[in-house]
Amino acid sequence: MMTPLGHVAWLDLADILLVAFILYGIILLIKGTIAVRLLAALTGLFFCYFLSQLLGLQTLYWILNNFFGAILIVLVVIFQHDIRRALSSMGRNPFLKDRGDAVSELVEELVTATDVLSGKRIGALIVIERELEVENHLEVGTQIDAKVTSELITSIFLPYSPIHDGAVIIQKEKLTKAGCFLPLSRNPELCKTLGTRHRAGIGLSEVTDAVVLVVSEETGAVSLVCDGKITRGVDQNTLRKMLKKLIHVKQRRWFR
Repeated sequence: MMTPLGHVAWLDLADILLVAFILYGIILLIKGTIAVRLLAALTGLFFCYFLSQLLGLQTLYWILNNFFGAILIVLVVIFQHDIRRALSSMGRNPFLKDRGDAVSELVEELVTATDVLSGKRIGALIVIERELEVENHLEVGTQIDAKVTSELITSIFLPYSPIHDGAVIIQKEKLTKAGCFLPLSRNPELCKTLGTRHRAGIGLSEVTDAVVLVVSEETGAVSLVCDGKITRGVDQNTLRKMLKKLIHVKQRRWFR
């Protein structure tokens, strides 16, 4: 028969494990976002708060005490985007869709789209967000929020489309934006023959971990950009293998 002391010990262990699980889930949700830096700053303020109380720094203690009195409202305002994303993720059942199939389906749509655009010599810029958010590096852009299909991608980049300039953004299996302008790379060692699309793709990949596909309007060649490096003249089979490898690395994060 379990003693009261042993019962309390098991409850404490369960309590600790539950809190650790919740904190781990929160870290996964905000990882790679601005929320990480804000939480780090709040941790520093908490340290200053306890230090001021310990050392008797009355003015600093009073200011921080009033600030933390309204901390719940502050956190809701700051993390409203992350809260919406977390609630949306909680509403999905991760077992309803095979993750490997989801990656393969996305890759096939992208390979087909780039092949069609390449054959017609239509320039294109496609950004696939992985773990780090790209929102803070985008300018302009039109909200779309649609399933990724090769037909949708090719129609967006047709010359008579009002949003054919700029890049399309893919986030968690959804095509979320089009007509976005990306930061241009300032790397002086880049090949002088690279155009604006290629430099924009490289520029974004230098500040995020996004994968960027570029279709050249002049040659129809397809390039893949990742981590500031560009692979030019990629054929369909190679592109398919590279995308599956790069997206699969972040698969647990993407498809939940």
